[in-house]
Amino acid sequence: MTPPDTAATDTPRSSSRRWVLAGAGAAAAVAGAGVAWWRLQPHAVTSEAEAALWASNFAGPGGEPVAMQSFRGRPLVLNFWATWCPPCVEELPLLNTFYREQQARGWQVVGLAIDQPSAVRQFLQRLPLDFPVAMGGLGGTDLARSLGNLTGGLPFTVVLGKDGNILHRKMGQVTPDDLKAWSQMA
Repeated sequence: MTPPDTAATDTPRSSSRRWVLAGAGAAAAVAGAGVAWWRLQPHAVTSEAEAALWASNFAGPGGEPVAMQSFRGRPLVLNFWATWCPPCVEELPLLNTFYREQQARGWQVVGLAIDQPSAVRQFLQRLPLDFPVAMGGLGGTDLARSLGNLTGGLPFTVVLGKDGNILHRKMGQVTPDDLKAWSQMA
């Protein structure tokens, strides 16, 4: 027995159904793209976020105190990262180069690790960084959310001016063009 010819059984109803399904698929794709775009945008900064940032105290990977207030008064790149985040790891050498090149102009960089101290210590033995690293923990995650990173995605970078105010925020990996543009802000 041979299967019926599908072209001969194609009715206007089945053709119409294909168009409806194709339209629904296209609508779902557009909605998904919209949600992805929304998730990758920094959202509003809470009213207390800048004050909370400057009042924050963290521990360094070796337990040494890292007071955010000590970085106030000069431009700062604050980078939220983790050792398990491939884009974070890829951008750290770029941030380190930026720090070395811009330090004389007053720029500072702080890496706020959202990770386990032991993992960060091991990582820093393999890839030493010239800029300070602090352990963010839950307080760092809350701080990132208050600065507009509602989804908790990494990497997340905040650029602050000499006056301590936020100049720019970026979800996702930093590029050389980002750093060049930010260096002109201060």
